[in-house]
Amino acid sequence: MLNKINMIGLMVERLQRRFFAKEGHFAVIAVDECEEKRFVVPVSCLKCASFVKLLERAAEEYGFDHEGAVVIPCRPSEMERVLAQQEAQEKMVLCKPLFSFTKNYY
Repeated sequence: MLNKINMIGLMVERLQRRFFAKEGHFAVIAVDECEEKRFVVPVSCLKCASFVKLLERAAEEYGFDHEGAVVIPCRPSEMERVLAQQEAQEKMVLCKPLFSFTKNYY
């Protein structure tokens, strides 16, 4: 698993330089039989289990060592769902209160 993470990290660095993705982001292309769509994805998505599964599927189909954006074999709508899910999780973390106040009844 650690080796896969290291390979993904190297891939992200290459993609950031090549596709001028803003810092902390990288480019992916979701492709199915009928449609393809380019996404600029935050690196934080590498913590998302469903996104990592998509990357593993891409690695099985295309391998790790290739030029260009990461091509992921899925419908663009599936990629949008995964990214929306990750964004919602990040917002939940940001919105959690640091302190919880409760009334003490003696």
